[in-house]
Amino acid sequence: MVRRLFLMALLVPAVCCCRAAAVTSPDGRLSVSVADSQLVAYFQGRKALELYSPPLLAGLRFASDVRADYRMLSGKRSHCQNVAREYHAEADGVRLVLRLYNDGLAFRYEYDHLQALPAEHTSYRIPEGTRRWMQQWTDSYEGFFPQDTTCRVAPVPSFSGISRSAEGYNNRWGYPALIEPADGLFVLLTEANIERRQSASCLMNDGERYRVVPAENGSPVTGAWHTPWRVAVIGSLADVVESTLVTDVSEPCRIADTSWIHPGVVSWVYWAYNHGSNDYDVIRKYVDMAATLRLPYVLIDAEWDTMKDGRTIEDAVGYAKSKGVKPMIWYNSSVGWVDGAPTPKYRLNKPEDREREFAWCEQTGVAGVKIDFFSGDSQMNMDYCLDLLADAARHHLLVNFHGATIPRGWQRTWPNLLSTEGVYGAEWYNNVATFTQKAAAHNATLPFTRNVIGPMDYTPCAFTDSQHPHITTHAHELALTVLFESGLQHLADRPESFLSQPVEVRGFLGQLPAAWDETRLLGGYPAEYVVLARRSGNTWYVAGINGTAGSKEMPLALDRLPIAATASVQSFADSGHADSPWLIRTVPLSQLPATVTCLPQGGFLLIINPKKQQ
Repeated sequence: MVRRLFLMALLVPAVCCCRAAAVTSPDGRLSVSVADSQLVAYFQGRKALELYSPPLLAGLRFASDVRADYRMLSGKRSHCQNVAREYHAEADGVRLVLRLYNDGLAFRYEYDHLQALPAEHTSYRIPEGTRRWMQQWTDSYEGFFPQDTTCRVAPVPSFSGISRSAEGYNNRWGYPALIEPADGLFVLLTEANIERRQSASCLMNDGERYRVVPAENGSPVTGAWHTPWRVAVIGSLADVVESTLVTDVSEPCRIADTSWIHPGVVSWVYWAYNHGSNDYDVIRKYVDMAATLRLPYVLIDAEWDTMKDGRTIEDAVGYAKSKGVKPMIWYNSSVGWVDGAPTPKYRLNKPEDREREFAWCEQTGVAGVKIDFFSGDSQMNMDYCLDLLADAARHHLLVNFHGATIPRGWQRTWPNLLSTEGVYGAEWYNNVATFTQKAAAHNATLPFTRNVIGPMDYTPCAFTDSQHPHITTHAHELALTVLFESGLQHLADRPESFLSQPVEVRGFLGQLPAAWDETRLLGGYPAEYVVLARRSGNTWYVAGINGTAGSKEMPLALDRLPIAATASVQSFADSGHADSPWLIRTVPLSQLPATVTCLPQGGFLLIINPKKQQ
């Protein structure tokens, strides 16, 4: 019976379309109708998204306007505002709540008196031939988003959680999923506001049908309960990139005093020295670099508990503090990769152990924790993450989840969560040669996919090589620090590399914001190129990268930005010469060209200062 009601609930709007005015967003751009057992969303009259279910003979009724108006300490926008029209439909104990925003829709199912957890039967249709950028599911969410037009894709052999269709194709997909149902019209599918007693979900397809499939929910669920929000951001690429819909539908901040939470740039050992965090002298190099560049944080990564030569973590923390640098340290979550994995392990799993460890961190002067190696999207993992965030907040600790699920709105509810990995990032130069050729296109896809939904610990900006070389240019690498949003922006390269860069580059890194007041997409297309503008205070930062192997002319489109004609611009570009790779200059805004031509895998960065050039 519950299954029947769940299947039927999605088609409630059928009666609404017959009995009442169209179900629309506040500005009317987005509308919903139902026909032939499909809930269909239209954006400016064009079909954007189809949801499937059998019909339910009941009416979808207007409930209220729902407004979001809140502040974020990190992210793509400091002041977030949105408004939706909320509609309800109810039958035999299940209630469909549907919100139509100007930039998308969100819906969930609510129950007042559950006896057992119901199955979910939401499904989306992505027709064959539709361009899509979808990542095959793996518990770390570390994979590419290749463009495709079919669901018939071979599984990635190395991924965890592989699922195959009867024909042998991959049929399990992670969020977010970007589709282009019509030229210039995009839909980003994801979910938001995971709470206790809930698991996260993925998409599993049977041909063109993509079902929402929650992960394991290990504890009994009875009484009042609701699903997470299923979210579809809909509109142009700019609408998608600039959207805050994931946090708009998430729970408000639960930390009363947030004055201790400060986003910032981090000096990071691991990329160049995989086992460097057990070496006091290596840690000192990164602390000294942070102090010289005026970076606020240093991350002491795995194996700090086995430091060599009689040194201890207290020595390293003390040295960082003596230089005015705030130290963060790494922990193994001890629920994912445990056997053969780095230490320290088993220090956070039990509440009493976690309390002792976090209290020690706070007393010692540790500013935050990076917690690694989770094991997927189950309710156990979701509850564990929420426990970690709440307990870390009580001890004034910033949090970075690594080897973990993607953001689903926790960055609003627990703003001490400043970054999350869940991305195939620069760390992979350590592991396989694959990233060398694919990185540029991947980098030009992430702003339209993974980074839309929340902070992304890609660990950008490396001018030298790790175990495997990179072919992206210096300006491409520098642009990533602005292009990729993360409340803790970990810089990957070696101290000697950063400190040997031109004074202008070093100066930029020392004042790089890690939180933004506003974000605007100026141009781009997944895997080809992207030009993105972010504002901090009165200063605009414009980052652009070329994702292709050929030169590309990219429009600046600065008319989208409220910039005074008297502003001055500091620009960083590629010179094209190996012995002197930078082209750095400061010019009046009026001298900027309308387009920028980037080298293959190249990039550029503009800092637009409102003050008139002297």
